[in-house]
Amino acid sequence: MSLTATPEAAPATGQFQKRLGLFDGTMLVAGAMIGSGIFIVSSEIGRDVGSSGGLLAVWILTGIMTIIGALSYAELAAMMPHAGGQYVYLREAFSPLWGFLYGWTLFLVIQTGTIAAVGVAFSKFLGVIVPALGTKPEAGAWQLWEWHIGSYSATITAGHVVAVAIIALLTSLNCLGVREGKWVQNIFTVTKTLALILLIVLGFTVATHAEAIAANMTDWWSGATSTAAFRKVESWSGLPALVVALMVGGGAMVGALFSSDAWNNITFTAGEVQNPRRNLPLSLVLGTGLVITLYVLTNIGYLRALPLHGEEHAATAMGRGIDHAQDDRVGTALAETISPTLGPAVVAIAVMVSTFGCANGLILMGARLYYAMARDGLFFRSVGQLNPRGVPAAGLILQGIWACLLVFSGTYGQLLDYVIFAALLFYVLTVIGLFVLRRTQPDAPRPYRAFGYPVVPGLYVGLAAIIMIDLLFVKPGYTWPGLIIVVAGIPVYFLWRRVAATKLES
Repeated sequence: MSLTATPEAAPATGQFQKRLGLFDGTMLVAGAMIGSGIFIVSSEIGRDVGSSGGLLAVWILTGIMTIIGALSYAELAAMMPHAGGQYVYLREAFSPLWGFLYGWTLFLVIQTGTIAAVGVAFSKFLGVIVPALGTKPEAGAWQLWEWHIGSYSATITAGHVVAVAIIALLTSLNCLGVREGKWVQNIFTVTKTLALILLIVLGFTVATHAEAIAANMTDWWSGATSTAAFRKVESWSGLPALVVALMVGGGAMVGALFSSDAWNNITFTAGEVQNPRRNLPLSLVLGTGLVITLYVLTNIGYLRALPLHGEEHAATAMGRGIDHAQDDRVGTALAETISPTLGPAVVAIAVMVSTFGCANGLILMGARLYYAMARDGLFFRSVGQLNPRGVPAAGLILQGIWACLLVFSGTYGQLLDYVIFAALLFYVLTVIGLFVLRRTQPDAPRPYRAFGYPVVPGLYVGLAAIIMIDLLFVKPGYTWPGLIIVVAGIPVYFLWRRVAATKLES
């Protein structure tokens, strides 16, 4: 593949097709957000924060941040409704370098890492129904390969192959056109939204357990200072208990933030959205508002059906509680209290539908950003071309190949830790870009202006920055590598520009 330095040097072979309406955009936002996280991560959050109040606080704060972030992005989306979305905002607010660093990190970690994590989650829940096709050999999954290099060991199971097959299937489907991709997205997003609503209804009705309500709501904050995460942070920080609890809560937000991530992806598809100055902002607000409402209600349902604290080796879902739900599958545990035999299988199918739709949305939207980069001469030239069906097929394929490789890079939990820090960094930079563009481009058309500017966007920047700093200390293993990847993009940017310039001169 050859490089180019100017948009004119990379003509598209097709044209973007404006086939995405308001409903489609909203389904893309909601569908990319709702994957498997809401069915899983509350277990780990519960173990870390140790209290029902802390669990709800993590989800509510995540929801507030997500919605005010979307409100801030809405102004940028209406102002610059161009393919590439967030890449364009960073390029215009700061410089092409910052746009490139976002695209570089999106490709290496954020988008492809999330696609890989969602694919692994699909296999994880498939293993509930067909153990041989799961991800854990000890649960019966077929083990295809295992190797050891020093202290490092890795295992390839049939579940990893299933995750790769899902990514390949959806990548191929999206190469056929945006219409095909949007129909898959709409059908699966509506289906999984109804499934999540059903789970909420069950949690508020037949699954409600008086013992769980008493245990969780008698004292909202008991247990916050007795978790392993609390003791670990306390041991090295020596800070007061309240500060330590807040730091642990910030670290525990990784799961909730990952479950609420990817709402910004709709901005990548601006070139295919009908009336984008109206529909992009509305899609962002409606999609995030819908999902966050469902997430908070789902966690209240969990607390009504299951005690937060349980015993790891207990025989029943009630005995294991939220914090020791089997394989962290809290949604499955709730259904198990109603029907120990049928419930887990029903929830597993719902999660498989959810993750399939989530992966489709992520695959569809991500390639549009690489297209914008390539049109600026900052990615492979072929990625900046559209096929006869009006989609960036080369970008889709390249994204799919890298996501498949990441499937084998780590567990679901490790991948989400790895993704969220880099994502937060660029969310903060983009919202700061809103302030910069208000100053540098005061006369630019703004059909929508950010709600509560400058206080509300400023609040987002402050909260996200605090959480990022906290993660660097509380969960350093997968946050520092993410930061290193971002910084490593700087020499790559200048090298890419130099190679591209050399090719033009020759």
